Amino acid sequence: MTMSHLPEPPFGRALCAMITPFTGDGAPDLDGARKLAAHLVAEGCDGLVLNGTSGESPTTTDAEKTALVAAVREEIGASASIVAGVGSASTRHTVELARAAEGAGADGLLVVTPYYSRPPQAAVEAHFREVADAVGIPLMLYDIPGRTGTRITPATMVRLADHPRIVAVKDCAYDLLGSGKVLADTSLAYYAGCEELNLPLYAIGGAGFVSTVANIAPGPLRAVLDAHDAGRPDEAARLHRLTLPLTELMMASGLPGTVTAKALLAALGLPSGAVRAPLQPADRETVDGLLAAYEQLRSAW
Repeated sequence: MTMSHLPEPPFGRALCAMITPFTGDGAPDLDGARKLAAHLVAEGCDGLVLNGTSGESPTTTDAEKTALVAAVREEIGASASIVAGVGSASTRHTVELARAAEGAGADGLLVVTPYYSRPPQAAVEAHFREVADAVGIPLMLYDIPGRTGTRITPATMVRLADHPRIVAVKDCAYDLLGSGKVLADTSLAYYAGCEELNLPLYAIGGAGFVSTVANIAPGPLRAVLDAHDAGRPDEAARLHRLTLPLTELMMASGLPGTVTAKALLAALGLPSGAVRAPLQPADRETVDGLLAAYEQLRSAW
């Protein structure tokens, strides 16, 4: 029996938080980005999130961010959505980045809570509304208080949902209760930003995922959603559990997901390049462990 989930999410269901490949001298590798983007779409990604945390947005310039969006748009055409990360600590700067990403061909914008200054909720709300008012494409709010120091509270989410261009959330708040309450009270599309919650959030009405692990295993992650939509919850749960060892090593081993994703991509012969300082590359022992977890997932699939 096939089960319908919810109306088609605004950016698709399976989104990869794509890394930004670099050349040997540390410049953005736009040819590599095109190749990686095409590979990820061919492997089942409905959309690509560029210039996010996994894309090393804190250490790429505004011009590099815009060039990456334009290059990937040219490569994949209309075959998948592009959501561009444009968040910063400054509202004015965020608006500038948002307009540039829209001009480069992004379908949507990933806007993180302003960080470091820890604004109160009224200021958080005003920030997102100002960005949404400045562009003509939809926003995905990025709720990740562990990095920003500030939560987008469920009450603020409900208020923001009345803006016609605020349509989605990348949820890294680790608050399934709060997320469920917002899902019940709004039409916001909730995307899991933490892979271990991909299926739990989807099962209560989430839209899908935005995943760093999808740089490496887009097919297995998508298959979990497909099984759930096909009315096979037990199979979805089994497949989800198979992805957890790789998720744990990539995302909860003490290294940023950017580092582990780039290490695995390089080992698999896909575009990656080094990480930019202050990040440092994974050591050989870590890479061997990541490869073992990847091969275990492949063999179990």
